Amino acid sequence: MTDWPPVDPTDAAAIAERRDEIVGAVADHAGEIAYQLARLQGGDYGRETFDTPGGEWTVKHEAGELDFLKFDPKSGSEVYVVSTKRQPDPEPLAAALADYAAFVDAYDEYVEAAEDTLAGVTTEFPDTETTEAAVAERRRVLDRVEEVCDRIAGELHRFEGGDYGTYAERIDGLRWELNWDRDGVSYLRVGGSDGVYLVSQYQPPEPSDVRRFVPQFPAFVDAYNEHVHDLEATLEPVEL
Repeated sequence: MTDWPPVDPTDAAAIAERRDEIVGAVADHAGEIAYQLARLQGGDYGRETFDTPGGEWTVKHEAGELDFLKFDPKSGSEVYVVSTKRQPDPEPLAAALADYAAFVDAYDEYVEAAEDTLAGVTTEFPDTETTEAAVAERRRVLDRVEEVCDRIAGELHRFEGGDYGTYAERIDGLRWELNWDRDGVSYLRVGGSDGVYLVSQYQPPEPSDVRRFVPQFPAFVDAYNEHVHDLEATLEPVEL
């Protein structure tokens, strides 16, 4: 008859403690690698895989901290040497750490390659031209256009009354639309709803649009003047 109780099971606490000690040391060392990779790669998170004679090491980092360190050997199953899920088993941990020095060498070569890549990059750049003259000239031209549009807006407001209105003409096949309110011109748009705003409360037009459309602006003013003359012709005098 078998003796009872059986022999007490072997205490694994010392083995687990030694395993945790080793993993902690690896986490500290690989954590510095993760931090350096985060600085080099930029961003809040990233990962990099390094080839060694024994297999592949993958480092994943997030917010500059090590997220996990995984070893995928050329023969055998992969092992998460460091992770937030669980501790590795002693045997695959020992097999991975036998290749750890090669992983560090691969990381060092990765950094050296990045240094070599940047070594020949020059920071001597051509001088840049200022846009001051172009901006000033555009403002000079558009100020004159806006001044004339304000005069037109004021006359239309005086004649038509109301708080706002629109005057439109077609010039060389394109619709020119002047929108006005009690304060003057709101916008001058060429080409319909998807067209170019020569005058607006937002951003100024492109220089190419100024060059294209401002030479046609006198034709718009002429059309407005003809419109005024037509209005005058329709207003007959009234005797009392």
